[in-house]
Amino acid sequence: MTLSVSRLVAATMLFAATAQAQQMGEDAAIARAQRDSARLPWTAADVQFMQGMIHHHAQAIDMCKWAPTHGASASVQTLCGRIINAQGDEINLMSQWLKDRRQDVPAPTATAMKMVMNGKETEMLMPGMLSAEQMKQLDAARGTGWDKLFLQDMIQHHRGAVSMVHDLFETQGAGQDEMVFKFASDVNVDQTTEITRMEKMLFALTIEGNGQ
Repeated sequence: MTLSVSRLVAATMLFAATAQAQQMGEDAAIARAQRDSARLPWTAADVQFMQGMIHHHAQAIDMCKWAPTHGASASVQTLCGRIINAQGDEINLMSQWLKDRRQDVPAPTATAMKMVMNGKETEMLMPGMLSAEQMKQLDAARGTGWDKLFLQDMIQHHRGAVSMVHDLFETQGAGQDEMVFKFASDVNVDQTTEITRMEKMLFALTIEGNGQ
């Protein structure tokens, strides 16, 4: 009995210590974010950019997850794998940035984002995101047809992300936060590079199709 009580006490103390350590870690992260914000303040535009890009990335990941089940070629499946890994990590980064600044963290779902325009709340897809009809068409395609449609759609999707970065940097005072600036700059470079790669892949598929 004494041994059991001792184990219970030890387990309780361990749980309390772990919880305290986690809380200290979260408090430290928030403190760092506050220090960064004091030096390079973030703006409402930064918050909306990060929230909107979470939805944007979520749809790209949803699209890419169809590759294995929709007969995508090996090269397109490789591309999709890279997008899933990279944008999944970026969703985690954006979510943590928002959490550290005690801002709303949207669920990573490919849904329209709620925004206030002219004093009224409205829902809208982020630039480049596919409509419900476009997603339905992509889901219905298979094989080479899926590859072509996916590349066309993802080029549209990436261009939308690049335009979101442009709009952010064109907004007065936005994009000054160190992490927002680095992340947005990386999105601009990475997705512009992928657009070029996908355009070449789409061109090759078109040439192959015309040669048959």
